[in-house]
Amino acid sequence: MCAALAMFVMSGCATMSGDECMATDWSAVGYEDGARGYTSERFSKYRKACAKQGVTANFTAYQAGREQGLVEYCQPGRGYSVGVNGGRYYGVCSVELEAGFVDAYNDGYHLYTLRSNVNNADSRISAKQRELDSVEDAMLHAEAALIAKETTTEQRIILLAELKDLSEDTGRLEAEIRDLHEQRARYQVELDNYQVTVADYGY
Repeated sequence: MCAALAMFVMSGCATMSGDECMATDWSAVGYEDGARGYTSERFSKYRKACAKQGVTANFTAYQAGREQGLVEYCQPGRGYSVGVNGGRYYGVCSVELEAGFVDAYNDGYHLYTLRSNVNNADSRISAKQRELDSVEDAMLHAEAALIAKETTTEQRIILLAELKDLSEDTGRLEAEIRDLHEQRARYQVELDNYQVTVADYGY
């Protein structure tokens, strides 16, 4: 039964037989969904899947269990965890618990955003560096072709024009990479400072 319940919660009842739907502890399913911060709309998936098996899902028991699960979910520590991992909050907490949860969620999500800024800067730097490496390789090939004995005068003229363009691309990319490194450094300072601040919150 426990295994069936776990599979049920994960799959949204998509694969449950009629016997499984009848044997399911709807209060426990509701509790698990509440503890995960799911909205009550999730129940409609259970209801439709079990209806195909001729079984009526128990919404009253489900909702009672879900409300208990939401008490576990709607704690500041959980809010911070959801936010710092980039998760979404679907407005499921009660008025009494929501303020503390949302404050902690926002603190966590801000840390997630600052980390994302640093990671995105790293990705952009890597992409620009790969582009610069490609341009530099193209320059080496063009320079080699320029001095090759078999290269004609017309080809040398074309190669010189290509080298001029490649040289300009190199300068542009190097400047962009410098700017990105400076931007990343600013993001890192913001992240480091905020990590010190949020550590004092004790989530």
